[in-house]
Parts: sequence; C-alpha cells; structure tokens
Amino acid sequence: MGIGLLGKKLGMTQIFIEDGSAIPVTVIKAGPCVVVQKKTVLNDGYDALQLGFDEVQKVKRVNKPITGHFKKANLPPMGFLREFRVDVEDLETTEVGGEFSVDIFEPGQFVDVTGTSKGKGFAGVMKKYHFKGQTATRGTHEFFRHGGSIGQNMTPGRTMKGMKMPGHMGSKKVTVQNLKVIDVRGDTNILLIEGAVPGPTNGFVIIKRAVKKPQ
Repeated sequence: MGIGLLGKKLGMTQIFIEDGSAIPVTVIKAGPCVVVQKKTVLNDGYDALQLGFDEVQKVKRVNKPITGHFKKANLPPMGFLREFRVDVEDLETTEVGGEFSVDIFEPGQFVDVTGTSKGKGFAGVMKKYHFKGQTATRGTHEFFRHGGSIGQNMTPGRTMKGMKMPGHMGSKKVTVQNLKVIDVRGDTNILLIEGAVPGPTNGFVIIKRAVKKPQ
C-alpha cells in the first residue's frame, strides 16, 4: 500500500479555480505524523510503520500501557495511532522518531480517505435500511414501520446472522475512494481534498494513495 498520513477533518469550504467555477473541498490538517514503531516480518510477521498524530495535551489521562509504548520510542503520547504496510526498502530507510508531512502528496493526485461516519443513534429499518414498510390499509394495525418476519419455520428455526434489524446507525468505518487533492499547503500541514470525507468536524481520518487510480 505504501505510506499514508493521519489527519483531522477541520471542515468544508469552497475554492475558485482559473475558469471561475467553485469546487467544494474538505480541509484536513494532515501531519506531521511521527514514526512510533517499526514492525518487521521477523518480529511481527509483516513489515509496517506505526504512525502517531495529534499530541495529547493532558498526559495524565493516558493509561500506563500507552504511556510506556511512547516512552520506549522517546516520544510524547499521541491521540491517534495507525499502521501502514510498507516495503522493506521504505522500512530500512525510516527510523523511529522520523516524520512524514503533507509533502508526500501533490495537487492532482487521487487519494482514499477513511474515517468514522457520524453516529445517528437508534434507528428503525425504514431509516437505516430503506425498507418500504407495511401497507397502511387492509387491516394493518401498529406495524406500519416494522420490518416483517425475521425467522423461519421449523428449519433452521432461528434468526439468521446478519438479519437487517433496528439498531445503532452510523459510527462505522467508511472509506471514500478516488478523491482528488486540490491543494497542498506544507507551511500549515493543510490538505484541500475535493468533495466530502466521512466523519464530523475534528474527526480523525486516514489518507492513502488511491488503490484504483494509476499513480
């Protein structure tokens, strides 16, 4: 996959290009991301770099295992940790404590952005899965927005796993692919990406090179 960046969604705005048209963009503060740990095939079964982002302001709120993990790397605790699979060459040329910034991306490049979608609370099947609902006439009582039968007859005689039922909506990992990088502002570690990305304002996101676009 190659190295990517961790960032924080700051919000959305629009910018104007040369022909005068407006482009909606998401503003992301991406990096600098610090290398917290190197993982190798010999020790861990795979090659990867663990990056950290967003230094924790109140260190006393960090638990002891995480504090010890960062202390081993001589780094302050950070609020967002993720791993990126890399080649052996990239692993060997990178040291713990090294940094990656927005400079690894360039305008016009396509990226995949992963975030956690907004939580919508408890929702029924009509809102969550767009069920049609029951008929409003012909003797229907109190079941206008219900999902209908969820079981079988005698065999197998149970509700199957994965049945679409009411429950918590949102707060899931979502990836939006093939988003175009409009601008890279290295002095402020800001990425302007065309379109919307998952999650609320100040939500953490992961930016990687697009897997379905030639680089």
